[in-house]
Amino acid sequence: MRTFAPTIVNINAIIAQLVEHWLPKPRVAGSSPVYRSKLSAEPQVELFLHMKPLAERMRPTTLDGYIGQRHLVGEGAVLRRMIDAGRVSSFILWGPPGVGKTTLAQIIANTLQTPFYTLSAVTSGVKDVRDVIEKARANRFFNQSSPILFIDEIHRFSKSQQDSLLGAVEQGVVTLIGATTENPSFEVIRPLLSRCAVYVLQPLDADDLIGLANHAITTDALLSQRKISIAETNALLRYSGGDARKLLNILELVAEAEPEGTAISITDELVTNRLQQNPLAYDKAGEQHYDIISAFIKSIRGSDPDAAIYWLARMIEGGEDPKFIARRLVISASEDIGLANPNALLLANAAFDAVQKLGWPEGRIPLAEATVYLATSPKSNSAYMAINDALGYVQQSGNLPVPLHLRNAPTKLMKQLGYSDGYKYAHDYEGHFVEQQFMPDEAVSQRFWHAQNTSQSEQRLHDRMVQLWGERFKN
Repeated sequence: MRTFAPTIVNINAIIAQLVEHWLPKPRVAGSSPVYRSKLSAEPQVELFLHMKPLAERMRPTTLDGYIGQRHLVGEGAVLRRMIDAGRVSSFILWGPPGVGKTTLAQIIANTLQTPFYTLSAVTSGVKDVRDVIEKARANRFFNQSSPILFIDEIHRFSKSQQDSLLGAVEQGVVTLIGATTENPSFEVIRPLLSRCAVYVLQPLDADDLIGLANHAITTDALLSQRKISIAETNALLRYSGGDARKLLNILELVAEAEPEGTAISITDELVTNRLQQNPLAYDKAGEQHYDIISAFIKSIRGSDPDAAIYWLARMIEGGEDPKFIARRLVISASEDIGLANPNALLLANAAFDAVQKLGWPEGRIPLAEATVYLATSPKSNSAYMAINDALGYVQQSGNLPVPLHLRNAPTKLMKQLGYSDGYKYAHDYEGHFVEQQFMPDEAVSQRFWHAQNTSQSEQRLHDRMVQLWGERFKN
């Protein structure tokens, strides 16, 4: 369990205390102690700064220095109003990494001057949660706002851990601020979710990130001593992917890779050479995995081959399992193309087989072929709708008896009972068809398959049914 002091301590105050403890204090007559202005002259202080990464050194302590999320903390926004009023209710911050969830929680505690406790869902258990709640209850004064309990990665808490929070949140013993990168609808238990508002944080846009980069190289105690200029920003933005922490880590890495005293011009080539890694954020077990496959399938369904290929490329570049992509293509061929082009299912299955035989990188080619073919094919979900409607009817009507003439009669007793009696063998009739009842008596008027005449293929199937059954298939 990790707990923090009731108030947030500014890093500058810590540095000042270290300077006062370690360094001589030259005085000017009649004045307070002053310290040498350049941190580079203070090896101990500079060492302390080097121990903290740039992202931590640049963490703001007030809303005035907070970047992004204007929909939440801009003038008149919901969190800004709560902070200005001096009271906040429990809420969960949901957003991708590096968009300011932890920083915002600390700013709120600092602004409200309320005790602030923090737990990591990765390392804390039920006992840790209860210990913090008891400490918050014991240290609270009557006229004081509820202590803030900040839980990072709250989606990693088990059900029992989340249950242990319910009473304290409902009674106001603590104000819960949770941070999560996963959808709270799936990862946070419903009783806790009903006690908390959910606020969505967005990835930082290009202007926010560029502003942060310029702010860092001009104001950070270490970077500002280097001659750093930003000549190009495309690689910085691409590799950071809306993540402020990642952007600052990239800046720090690039700066530290260059010799002291060297002027640094940050270009796309320099950033790419220093990182040598895949810039794409793609969590194969997280929400983005499902978001991108959803966009892929919907692009195929919407007959946009360019968009479908783009999302396919995103998955391939992000390291998605090729068999997962191939399975989704088989599903799409059946659900969305269906009878409008039955060859789509054959091609999707062939692509699946080819991917298993080829692997990467050549497997991308049959996947691309199947993707374009499916996206450009005519669409019909008549078979998909038919089975769904039939399942709904079966669930509603139960086990209706099979008509006797359709039952198998392998024994003498069954034949005596009328099994298979009156069945007409279709191949004995002209055109290999004879009209007879195939549905249970109670369902004889039910229709499940309704042709969608979006292609000649399905139109021919519908015309044949009208020819055989007449009025039954005309509507």
